[in-house]
Amino acid sequence: MGLFDQLFGGTMRSAESQLLPGLLSQLLGQTNLGNLGGLLTQLQAGGLGSEVSSWLSNGANMPVSADQLKAALGNQQLQQMAQAAGLPIDKLLAMLSQHLPQTVDKMSPNGTLDESTAPDAPGGSLANQAGLGDIGSR
Repeated sequence: MGLFDQLFGGTMRSAESQLLPGLLSQLLGQTNLGNLGGLLTQLQAGGLGSEVSSWLSNGANMPVSADQLKAALGNQQLQQMAQAAGLPIDKLLAMLSQHLPQTVDKMSPNGTLDESTAPDAPGGSLANQAGLGDIGSR
């Protein structure tokens, strides 16, 4: 990997991590989960209580796989989220498994989720806002 790739890749990851809280809040507002708290409640009910607790705590964040998220959320929730995001379900799951633990961790600096720290994202599909509009065709 060249220097340009390293710099560009790092910039994209940084931009994704900055945009994700707002994008996630907007996405969840278009589903029956309502917000990030609703998503975390669903994940806990779906058997990921230990993982969610680790994201909210000050310790290390436990990872979560796309398969774990899929099992915990179920088809109806995933279809709603994927439609709101403008992404295929597998891409949405990959993105969530990679970024959700750190996003929740950053939004819960005192062990309690603070959704007011999520910047509002402007209209349009979430994929386009994150510069991922053609991610489904990659």
